[in-house]
Amino acid sequence: MRVLAVVPARGGSVGVPLKNLERVGGVPLVSRAVGACLRAALVDEVVVSTDHEGISAAAREAGAHLVERPAELSGATASSESAVLHALDALPEDPEVVLLVQCTSAFIDPDDLDAAIGRVLDGEADVVFSGMETYEFVWTGAGVGVNHDPAVRPRRQDREPHFRETGAFYVMRTAGLREHGHRFFGRVAVQPVPARHAVEVDSPEDLEIVRALAPFVDEPLPIDVDAVVTDFDGVHTDDRAYVDSEGREMVLVSRSDGMGVALLKRSGVRLLVLSTERNPVVAARARKLGVPVLQGLNAKQTALRDWLAIEGLDPARVAYVGNDVNDLGCMALVGWPVAVPDAHPRVRAAARVVLSRTGGAGAVRELCDRVLAARPAGPDAAERMPRRLPRPELRVKGEPVRIGGELVGPGLPVYMIGEIGINHNGDIDIARKLIDVAVEAGCQAVKFQKRTPEICVPPEQRGQIRQTPWGAMTYLDYKIRTEFGRDEYTEIARYCAARGIDWFASPWDVPSVEFLEEMDVVTHKVASASVTDHELLRALAATGKPIILSTGMSTIEEIDQAVEILGTSGLVMMHATSTYPLPPEEANLRTIVTLRERYGVPVGYSGHERGLQISLAAVTLGAVAVERHITLDRTMWGSDHAASLEPSGLEHLVRDIRIIESALGDGVKRVFPGEEAPRARLRRVAAQ
Repeated sequence: MRVLAVVPARGGSVGVPLKNLERVGGVPLVSRAVGACLRAALVDEVVVSTDHEGISAAAREAGAHLVERPAELSGATASSESAVLHALDALPEDPEVVLLVQCTSAFIDPDDLDAAIGRVLDGEADVVFSGMETYEFVWTGAGVGVNHDPAVRPRRQDREPHFRETGAFYVMRTAGLREHGHRFFGRVAVQPVPARHAVEVDSPEDLEIVRALAPFVDEPLPIDVDAVVTDFDGVHTDDRAYVDSEGREMVLVSRSDGMGVALLKRSGVRLLVLSTERNPVVAARARKLGVPVLQGLNAKQTALRDWLAIEGLDPARVAYVGNDVNDLGCMALVGWPVAVPDAHPRVRAAARVVLSRTGGAGAVRELCDRVLAARPAGPDAAERMPRRLPRPELRVKGEPVRIGGELVGPGLPVYMIGEIGINHNGDIDIARKLIDVAVEAGCQAVKFQKRTPEICVPPEQRGQIRQTPWGAMTYLDYKIRTEFGRDEYTEIARYCAARGIDWFASPWDVPSVEFLEEMDVVTHKVASASVTDHELLRALAATGKPIILSTGMSTIEEIDQAVEILGTSGLVMMHATSTYPLPPEEANLRTIVTLRERYGVPVGYSGHERGLQISLAAVTLGAVAVERHITLDRTMWGSDHAASLEPSGLEHLVRDIRIIESALGDGVKRVFPGEEAPRARLRRVAAQ
């Protein structure tokens, strides 16, 4: 070890009791000091020397090693140097350089630490300390000039600056500290730090100052959490309501919040809206975002505690965003209390993060972006999914399958697929509009179909004449006319990435599998018509990608043979009946349970019915994914439009599925917060 940072942090403090545990920007002062040292590239190890159990816990959580500070070195008269030397004695050997870093400085820049360490390692100095450049004239209480002649008052630009010692850090050669026993020896140099970093916390007033500065000084670091809970008024809105002549309320929200929420959901982060108001505006916005909402709450803190327990979430890995004093209880429950910039002063003081954008002007999007910045994409993303158990009543067969950025399986949000198929009619503009429809409704993916017409169109049908919007043409020419190629799918991939939604397709032949592999789709879908095409299934199995197997028009024996080829690892089945449109009596939804029990894989539902009821019923039976054809207008030309959902229908379907997910609960009988008041009012006999 070449460079050691020692942070002395005793429990006693005269000016501010337990000062080192006071929070600035939502983080204890000792944790801020440790964090700055850990982010410095040249620091090899960080040690906190303390006599206090609470400080030890905070330091350990922040990533420091601990040295127990004896009582004789913990009193008000003990020097910081004595704590550093004691920490050095606890090591097997001395480092070349040791830092004394003090918690009283809330704002320590790791780059300043590295610059100071580099000057000592390079031999420029034996000691480098943090100092703020100043041109102030200093006087004694007796009226004597300390650093100036009162009779000669040169202009600022004509004077050399002095440096005020900030107390933040001291970088020393360890051998020199051992020899001299104090922090100043040999060649001493100053590491200039800006004035905004130079406030020392010695009094309650100093503490208020640094708390007020924190939102402006702290670097906006990523927020590493598994769940985000928000207040509504003042967070999703600008805290104003617009009332029309009929008494109906409207609020101002930011469209950018919707995209941020969609991206956050795709990454696996749980979301919840809490509100003391019972207002249809709150419910409508939550439905639009596809986020569960609890409103009309008397005790938000109790509701949040219950939700965290139900979801199995670690409160330390949850962010709560608030703006007023009724949010303080919730903020105290979580590891990441967050405030909007125009929040109540007490809320800002309690926040670990203060956002730069106000409610209704992108505050939620800003938070989402910072949470996403902490979540890696690609193969490592699976390790960062929320650490929670499935809901108890949904612990059934079927391990979750990762598709792109989503986990699909029991106990997880239903994976919503907008089936575009061939409803684009060969028009890339229509395809883009349908992607927009899926995004705005809250889908996680869109699906297309990919064919090589010369292979897929039977010889006897190729020459048949068909009437099309482009005139009469052979069936083969029609299929070629409506088939997308590389240029179109490249644009689809680009557009989906920009809109934050995954895409994939059902390949109908082996060359189409190879084509889609070159496009690097997140999964492949086996169309019901292809269940018995074993050559195609073998090609799909060879990709190693997760597979979604639709089971329409198939017997159990045919599905058995398909599963034997595909295997069950990474397989999601979709119950389907291939009648267009589907009459209710042919839906046979209990097959979802049959397939799940027989094959032990997650099972979803691919629907071709008119309306929403059958798809919603599938969710109550445990469907982990729902796929529906979508169209801009059911009267458009083409074979699949009539059995497709228009934009409003898709939006209502996703909204209602999210409500059902919330309503299903966990199966544990409990008294909910909303029952407390009627329980107290209506129960005539108390429980025995």
